[in-house]
Amino acid sequence: MSNLDRQAALSVCGGRGFVVAEPVRELLSPRRVQLGESTVVRRLLPNLGRRMVGAWAFVDHYGPDDIADEPGMQVPPHPHMGLQTVSWLHDGEVLHRDSTGGLATIRPRELGLMTSGRAISHSEESPKPHARFLQGAQLWVALPDEHRNVEPHFQHHTDLPTVTAPGLSATVILGELAGAASPGTTYTPIVGADLALTSGAELNLPLDPDFEYAVLAMSGEAHVDGVPVLPGSMLYLGCGRTELPLRAESDAGLVLLGGEPFEEEIVMWWNFVGRSHEEIEHARTDWMTGSRFGEVKGYDGGPLAAPELPPVALKPRGRVR
Repeated sequence: MSNLDRQAALSVCGGRGFVVAEPVRELLSPRRVQLGESTVVRRLLPNLGRRMVGAWAFVDHYGPDDIADEPGMQVPPHPHMGLQTVSWLHDGEVLHRDSTGGLATIRPRELGLMTSGRAISHSEESPKPHARFLQGAQLWVALPDEHRNVEPHFQHHTDLPTVTAPGLSATVILGELAGAASPGTTYTPIVGADLALTSGAELNLPLDPDFEYAVLAMSGEAHVDGVPVLPGSMLYLGCGRTELPLRAESDAGLVLLGGEPFEEEIVMWWNFVGRSHEEIEHARTDWMTGSRFGEVKGYDGGPLAAPELPPVALKPRGRVR
């Protein structure tokens, strides 16, 4: 669950000053980024228009990619701090290794949840052999200050609760939806849910009006609050909603992301979430000198080198540009 952009930019996110307090329909377009040797992702957060949705601070969508004759995902060991990573697949498998000894093959609609806390490193790769197609979402959750130095740990949940309605099967990834709660550990009020819609489905999904929300389109053709959302795009919805109208023009897959607006301002650069430029700089030094982040054992290859920090002063801009 990584950001391999060699031109990684420092940004300040969070704070309630720029949260949209009423319902909106703000369509976010992706930026294409190379991930590892052969995977290209569509980056939705951070975005030119918006940096966070609740505590969700990073959203990539990838696939479906035909990797029958390709190595698939190959991301060498790299560090994280101050965040949780969520691996979410619709097709294929990802083999996860981390510096705490965590080892798991994550499959479609299973939760791979890594809490970096103060420091962790991990690798991600398509196993050998692997399925023909690879498609999924890579998500980060920012940890609040009181929990961002917790012990690093990894959770793999293969049996997640579901919510059903005519034309809908919703898998609860994190948090709670319509009374069903995920077993994944959370540190802020948050929700993530995978929404599988059948063609012709039309319904209203119950929401918490205190949360801000966005919907990531994974596959198919669906209308979210009347807005057509195509695969690889995301619709920001603001706050103040008690329900969300959904209509499927074909079988469709969506991911609902939401949470209470994140009060703290965070500094995010490369694979680190901190609170100051100096903290990020210190983390980069620790990674490059082999300190603090531990060792990923079993990966066939060396670790990633961190990009250079940009030679610019950090300018806080809040949750939106």
